Amino acid sequence: MTVLTPSRRALLAATLATPWIANRAAAQGITLRAADIHPDGYPTIEGVKFMGKLVEERTGGRIRIQMFHSRQLGEEKDTLEQTRFGVIDFTRVNTAPLNNLVPATIALGLPFLFRDTAHMHKVMDGPLGEEIGRDTTSYGLVTMAYYDSGARSFYTKPRSVQEPDALKGLKIRVQQSDMWVALMRAFGANATPLPFGEVYSALQTGVVDGAENNEPTYFTSRHFEVAKFYTRTEHSNSPEILAMSKRSYDKLAKPDQEILRQAAKESVPHMRKLWTAMEEEARAKVVAGGAQILDADKAAYEKLSQPIYDQFVKDAKLKSLVERIRAA
Repeated sequence: MTVLTPSRRALLAATLATPWIANRAAAQGITLRAADIHPDGYPTIEGVKFMGKLVEERTGGRIRIQMFHSRQLGEEKDTLEQTRFGVIDFTRVNTAPLNNLVPATIALGLPFLFRDTAHMHKVMDGPLGEEIGRDTTSYGLVTMAYYDSGARSFYTKPRSVQEPDALKGLKIRVQQSDMWVALMRAFGANATPLPFGEVYSALQTGVVDGAENNEPTYFTSRHFEVAKFYTRTEHSNSPEILAMSKRSYDKLAKPDQEILRQAAKESVPHMRKLWTAMEEEARAKVVAGGAQILDADKAAYEKLSQPIYDQFVKDAKLKSLVERIRAA
């Protein structure tokens, strides 16, 4: 007897639902499905909903976007796979799951590459963002927009990690990406790749001693309940990618493609406004919940990150991209 994991069940359910949705679309219009691991109300969710509202208005209700939040269709790795093969139409993912597919996305997660949020916005909203987006089409994905994901920092259970030495020996959950595993090792931690949905229980049971993410996710995931020390290393400021299945995109008429692209573009400032507000709310609520937010010795961490550039930025094209991002 074959045992299906939750992610495989989600993939099977989505696949089986496709013919029903296609028939319904033929009768009533087009329903495009979007997936996200975050809970309802999270800024990335609201960004896609805002996009969907614009699309529905501009097509007279002929095209709609149905949002599946809270990992209903699987973890990021699963929804990325489903989107590439046209099982679902949109997914919002961090750049890390794309690293092994689209080499250009490696640059976006490199430690301390972006000087600040304004620098990241300038890069992603300009020609460099368009260039990286074009690279995803060869892998069945159309990059529609870049959303914010804040600065990633460590949150730990046994102690704070303001100095890199405090991180040594700790088991830290990372995204399932070779670069992120290498980064944790460079910092002295024991990297433990895990799907996002498993992190809370892993922190509870001691499978990991900590993780790293932005403040809103630290709050909405309730990870602050089991890992009370949030140390602001801000070691990565990588954006999120809202990607559409190229198979789904190519089935649309060109005017409809343009409506979707424009709506996605207009959803970005809406999402960013919500993001800024949620960062402030999250900070206040985790402190009220007993967590400590501490500043780190960023210079010490940045010094340890150079081997990541040596290991992962060898290709001439990627080196050029990194140089142009720094110069932006």
